[in-house]
Amino acid sequence: MKPSVLVALSGGVDSSVSALLLKEAGYQVVGAMMRFWPDWKEFHTEVEEGAWESCCTPDAAYEARRVAEMLDIPFYLLDYREVFEERIIGPFLQGYAEGKTPNPCVFCNTDVKFGALLKHAKRLGLDYVATGHYVRREGEALLRGLDPEKDQSYFLWGTPKEALPHLLFPVGHLTKKEVRALAERAGLPTARKPESQNLCFVAGDLRGFLQERLKTRPGPIVDALTGEVVGEHQGASLYTIGQRKGLGLFKSHLERYVVGVDPKANVVYVGPREAALWEGLEAHGVNLLAELPEAVEVQVRYRTPPVRAKVESLAPLRLRFEKPLFAVAPGQSAVFYRGERLLGGGVIRRGVYNLAGLDLLLTKA
Repeated sequence: MKPSVLVALSGGVDSSVSALLLKEAGYQVVGAMMRFWPDWKEFHTEVEEGAWESCCTPDAAYEARRVAEMLDIPFYLLDYREVFEERIIGPFLQGYAEGKTPNPCVFCNTDVKFGALLKHAKRLGLDYVATGHYVRREGEALLRGLDPEKDQSYFLWGTPKEALPHLLFPVGHLTKKEVRALAERAGLPTARKPESQNLCFVAGDLRGFLQERLKTRPGPIVDALTGEVVGEHQGASLYTIGQRKGLGLFKSHLERYVVGVDPKANVVYVGPREAALWEGLEAHGVNLLAELPEAVEVQVRYRTPPVRAKVESLAPLRLRFEKPLFAVAPGQSAVFYRGERLLGGGVIRRGVYNLAGLDLLLTKA
């Protein structure tokens, strides 16, 4: 009997080609899209047409259905609005309310795609779940995607280890250019579709979304080194560690970066660049896909290169970097590697060993 797989279709080219490749490889393929968006009629009264260019929207669902029809596979639209609000949007807003910079894509993969969706696939009697992530699986090991520009392993550190044998990543060994070429050759309607750049649940800009949902208010911007009030912010929860633009300082010529956020006191702290440099971090909510060696490579943001770090302790997990890193933001992900292999990761609780001695200040956040 042929193996069966539930492919998470997003309406984009990567998931479309994933379904194509699996069908060509002889799998029994079922397509599914998870509905996260609110009622379209209600939403459309608030946002101009075309302003919500993201995955998992009504337009994307139409594209996903077209792909399923072309590939002659079943297609289901699954209502995950309640799950998404509870597990993704709620914690995302809570994180900003606490002065953190949350990474919702990590928990969407962990709790929704490789959690709730995998359970749904098992209920349907299907063997696997597949996605269009640029990551490779070899046995129980997850490796970086072959295309360094598209590698998405950073967002998969929370993958439950027990789920790994049931996951497929058909495009992880391809480059984006090769994926588009395959889609063109097959005549898929998503072949030239632009990439989504926005969070799937934010219509418009993130700042406006946070202002509406968190009811922010203005407050002081304080120089962390001198205690002087140097500006006024529009809501402490709107700012993130390392931010330089849009601070509204009284002396606009000063080069200052956000080094701390205290929403409870409604204060944003700034300082010179060296005040945003950290030699280590503490993380919580750690998920390990392999045993950590004494030294790892750690990546603290999606687009920043990893650096070598010594594992100083496991409870709590504390790392010391080989060289200082800029803007170690609470709420972001610290992701651990050994070469190309993803070892796991955790949520940054705080930076430690600050070059300007601001450790005590940032433990408030």
